[in-house]
Amino acid sequence: MTVREIAKAPGALSLYAKAVLGGFNKKGSHTLPDLEVVLRDQSIDLAHLAEYNRTCGFTLRDTVPSTYLHVLSTPLQLVVMTDAAFPYALLGLVHVRNTIDQLRPVNVREQVTFRTRVGNLQPHDKGVTFDLISEAFVGEEKVWVDISTYLRRQATPKAEAKPAEKSAKSEKPARIVSSTPSSIWTVPGDIGRRYGAVSGDRNPIHLYAATAKLLGFPQAIAHGMWSKAACLAALDGRLPNAYRVDVQFKLPILLPAKVAFSSEATSTGYQFTVNDARKGKPHLAGTVTAL
Repeated sequence: MTVREIAKAPGALSLYAKAVLGGFNKKGSHTLPDLEVVLRDQSIDLAHLAEYNRTCGFTLRDTVPSTYLHVLSTPLQLVVMTDAAFPYALLGLVHVRNTIDQLRPVNVREQVTFRTRVGNLQPHDKGVTFDLISEAFVGEEKVWVDISTYLRRQATPKAEAKPAEKSAKSEKPARIVSSTPSSIWTVPGDIGRRYGAVSGDRNPIHLYAATAKLLGFPQAIAHGMWSKAACLAALDGRLPNAYRVDVQFKLPILLPAKVAFSSEATSTGYQFTVNDARKGKPHLAGTVTAL
């Protein structure tokens, strides 16, 4: 494996520009780059963290939300996906699942090293999926693991699609946990721009209706990782020190929106859903499991 160490996190905006300009030459081969990107000993920017917490609904505290570490690892993911050897154009990829293992709380005063690689290319009935795997370390101790699964839509022979269809059926998503939601959230029309500003993820589908329509959406849509963070913020104070939070992203949240958040305690943690408040259509289904 090729290990590429970077001195600082590159700007997400320049990487998105690179993705747009370079995406036209991507041929969609079936080989992922054998590459790991490393960013060492990063201090937490307390002002940036505070703004992230306000945007996602977390209270201010001396530990870092698990989803905030995802934000800090995003530039490394973009470095991997804009590498010349990466086979797919960034625009058009669909984030379908995210799993985070928070192995212990990370204090805001600790320095964190990030490592990101790509793997697990799999056939899917709508194309192929792959995983971006990021890990965080404090010193030599692994404290956090993030697996983001992306779908690349493409024509797939029926023979290739069958294993993915079977796998999808065996993975039961979290059910709608209650007919009476825990709370109703009013999601403002500018949440995509606000989260994009704090996360660096300024994909046009999240910013304005006009830019979203260029990519096939009727309105701007909320970031999936914002909705996941909002769910964890709603469970704040009830999460164990070490846990796995696994979320499947369903239908996009068209902005502005009213959504229903529901949660229920289980024998191992919690399960939760986000659905359209009026029609009940699913946006997100997830579980929290103590480690």
